[in-house]
Formats: sequence, structure tokens, C-alpha cells
Amino acid sequence: MSDEDPELEALRQRRFAQLQAANEQEAAYSKQAEELDAQKRAVLRTVLSPEARERLARVKLAYPDVASSLENQLIALHQSGRLPGPVNDETMKRLLVQVQPKKRDIQIVRK
Repeated sequence: MSDEDPELEALRQRRFAQLQAANEQEAAYSKQAEELDAQKRAVLRTVLSPEARERLARVKLAYPDVASSLENQLIALHQSGRLPGPVNDETMKRLLVQVQPKKRDIQIVRK
């Protein structure tokens, strides 16, 4: 059985081409995501004071979704020109209080 079925070989070639195309597309998406992340970091570096950047990094470790939301808001404010200057640590604290999801107060009533 040294001769393989030509249909099987064609099927293998098509599948290999599909996998290569998917791999290239995934690489392009990851490269684009890295570039976007680099741009985001560059903008945040200019917008935030060192103390505020440090606080944001700590928040990102504990609450990545809150930090991401705050980053997006800061970038939007900067791009629209509504951010007066570099955000210091006190301003960052106030922004974090506004961005954090409200906790529900649970009361148990025994009858």
C-alpha cells in the first residue's frame, strides 16, 4: 500500500491550508491586540501620575474588570480633551469610588 488515495491527500492538503490560515489570522489578531495595549499604556503613562499608575496596577491585580473600565474611561476623557491634567492619586481614589459596582446591603429578618 505505497500508493495513497489522491482524495485523501487532497483532503489533508485542504485541512492543512485551513489550519495555516487560522493560525495566521490568530497571529494577526494577537499582534493587533498587543499594539492596542501598547498604545493604551502609552496614553495612561502620560495621563496618570506615578502614584496613580501604581494604584491602578494594584486595582488591576484585584479587580481586572474595574481597572479596565477605569482605563477606558480615562482614555476617552483624555481623547475628548476633558481631562484637565495628569490624574494624581487623590483623583484616582475618587474615580475608583465612582467606578466600583455598588454593593447590595443584605439584611436578614428573622420572624
